[in-house]
Amino acid sequence: MNLYHCLIELKSESRALAFAAAVDNWMTYLQTQGLVSGWRLLRRKFGLSSGAHTDFLLEIELPDMAALDQAFSVLAQADEQAARRYDQMHQMIAAVSVGLYRPYPDSAQRERIALI
Repeated sequence: MNLYHCLIELKSESRALAFAAAVDNWMTYLQTQGLVSGWRLLRRKFGLSSGAHTDFLLEIELPDMAALDQAFSVLAQADEQAARRYDQMHQMIAAVSVGLYRPYPDSAQRERIALI
Protein backbone atom coordinates (compact mmCIF):
# COMPACT_ATOMS: atom_id res chain seq x y z
CA MET A 1 0.00 0.00 0.00
CA ASN A 2 1.12 3.57 -0.73
CA LEU A 3 -0.25 6.71 0.89
CA TYR A 4 -0.44 9.86 -1.20
CA HIS A 5 -0.51 12.77 1.24
CA CYS A 6 -1.89 16.16 0.22
CA LEU A 7 -1.28 19.07 2.60
CA ILE A 8 -3.96 21.63 1.73
CA GLU A 9 -4.67 25.28 2.53
CA LEU A 10 -7.96 26.73 1.34
CA LYS A 11 -8.54 30.09 -0.26
CA SER A 12 -9.72 32.66 2.27
CA GLU A 13 -13.23 32.79 0.77
CA SER A 14 -13.62 28.99 0.74
CA ARG A 15 -15.72 27.26 3.37
CA ALA A 16 -14.44 24.15 5.13
CA LEU A 17 -17.71 22.20 4.98
CA ALA A 18 -18.19 22.95 1.28
CA PHE A 19 -14.62 21.80 0.67
CA ALA A 20 -15.19 18.59 2.64
CA ALA A 21 -18.32 17.85 0.57
CA ALA A 22 -16.44 18.49 -2.68
CA VAL A 23 -13.58 16.23 -1.58
CA ASP A 24 -16.07 13.51 -0.66
CA ASN A 25 -17.73 13.84 -4.07
CA TRP A 26 -14.40 13.65 -5.93
CA MET A 27 -12.74 10.92 -3.87
CA THR A 28 -15.88 8.74 -3.84
CA TYR A 29 -15.91 9.01 -7.63
CA LEU A 30 -12.25 7.91 -7.80
CA GLN A 31 -12.91 5.03 -5.43
CA THR A 32 -15.96 3.79 -7.37
CA GLN A 33 -13.83 3.90 -10.53
CA GLY A 34 -11.31 1.63 -8.78
CA LEU A 35 -8.57 4.27 -8.98
CA VAL A 36 -7.96 4.56 -5.22
CA SER A 37 -8.33 2.01 -2.43
CA GLY A 38 -9.45 4.45 0.22
CA TRP A 39 -9.05 7.99 1.52
CA ARG A 40 -9.64 10.24 4.48
CA LEU A 41 -9.74 13.98 5.02
CA LEU A 42 -8.32 15.35 8.26
CA ARG A 43 -8.43 18.88 9.64
CA ARG A 44 -5.96 20.47 12.01
CA LYS A 45 -7.36 20.52 15.53
CA PHE A 46 -7.44 23.75 17.54
CA GLY A 47 -5.22 25.37 14.91
CA LEU A 48 -2.33 23.49 16.48
CA SER A 49 0.56 22.97 14.10
CA SER A 50 4.13 23.86 13.39
CA GLY A 51 6.21 24.39 10.28
CA ALA A 52 4.60 23.29 7.06
CA HIS A 53 1.55 21.61 8.62
CA THR A 54 -1.53 22.89 6.83
CA ASP A 55 -5.19 23.17 7.78
CA PHE A 56 -6.19 20.01 5.89
CA LEU A 57 -4.52 16.67 5.23
CA LEU A 58 -5.94 14.37 2.58
CA GLU A 59 -4.61 10.80 2.64
CA ILE A 60 -5.25 8.69 -0.44
CA GLU A 61 -4.55 4.95 -0.32
CA LEU A 62 -3.19 3.21 -3.41
CA PRO A 63 -2.29 -0.48 -3.60
CA ASP A 64 0.95 0.11 -5.53
CA MET A 65 2.82 2.47 -7.86
CA ALA A 66 1.12 0.97 -10.90
CA ALA A 67 -2.24 2.07 -9.47
CA LEU A 68 -0.95 5.64 -9.08
CA ASP A 69 0.23 5.67 -12.68
CA GLN A 70 -3.11 4.24 -13.86
CA ALA A 71 -5.04 6.85 -11.88
CA PHE A 72 -3.09 9.70 -13.49
CA SER A 73 -3.60 8.18 -16.96
CA VAL A 74 -7.35 7.77 -16.50
CA LEU A 75 -7.75 11.25 -15.01
CA ALA A 76 -5.91 12.83 -17.93
CA GLN A 77 -8.76 11.56 -20.12
CA ALA A 78 -11.59 12.37 -17.69
CA ASP A 79 -15.09 13.04 -18.98
CA GLU A 80 -16.98 16.29 -18.39
CA GLN A 81 -18.70 15.05 -15.22
CA ALA A 82 -15.39 13.97 -13.65
CA ALA A 83 -13.76 17.26 -14.61
CA ARG A 84 -16.64 19.16 -12.98
CA ARG A 85 -16.23 17.18 -9.74
CA TYR A 86 -12.50 17.86 -9.71
CA ASP A 87 -12.98 21.58 -10.44
CA GLN A 88 -15.53 21.96 -7.63
CA MET A 89 -12.91 20.73 -5.17
CA HIS A 90 -9.81 22.27 -6.70
CA GLN A 91 -11.22 25.81 -7.06
CA MET A 92 -11.29 26.09 -3.24
CA ILE A 93 -7.59 25.27 -2.79
CA ALA A 94 -5.03 28.06 -2.35
CA ALA A 95 -1.98 25.84 -1.90
CA VAL A 96 -1.17 22.15 -1.86
CA SER A 97 1.96 20.10 -1.36
CA VAL A 98 2.12 16.35 -1.81
CA GLY A 99 4.18 13.39 -0.72
CA LEU A 100 4.10 9.67 -1.41
CA TYR A 101 4.62 7.35 1.57
CA ARG A 102 4.68 3.61 2.16
CA PRO A 103 4.69 1.46 5.29
CA TYR A 104 8.19 1.06 6.69
CA PRO A 105 10.02 -1.18 7.11
CA ASP A 106 8.64 -3.20 4.26
CA SER A 107 9.57 -6.62 2.91
CA ALA A 108 11.12 -5.27 -0.31
CA GLN A 109 13.57 -2.87 1.38
CA ARG A 110 13.60 -0.68 -1.70
CA GLU A 111 16.39 1.51 -0.34
CA ARG A 112 18.81 -1.30 -1.23
CA ILE A 113 17.57 -1.56 -4.79
CA ALA A 114 19.25 0.75 -7.30
CA LEU A 115 19.94 0.86 -11.00
CA ILE A 116 23.47 2.19 -10.54
